[in-house]
Amino acid sequence: MRRPTEHAAIRAAGRSARPLPSVPALLAALLDANERQDRAAVCLCAHRTVRAAVKEVGE
Repeated sequence: MRRPTEHAAIRAAGRSARPLPSVPALLAALLDANERQDRAAVCLCAHRTVRAAVKEVGE
């Protein structure tokens, strides 16, 4: 069962800007994740790097 504030919180989170870290910081995190052989982190860092580098996200 949803709480009354849950819907409002989800809407507010969708409207707020969430700045991404810089591309060099994301690439450093990607290299670190690759060294640690953390496949989930590698995938997350790679996607975040592309999103930070390319301002338009298409389908």
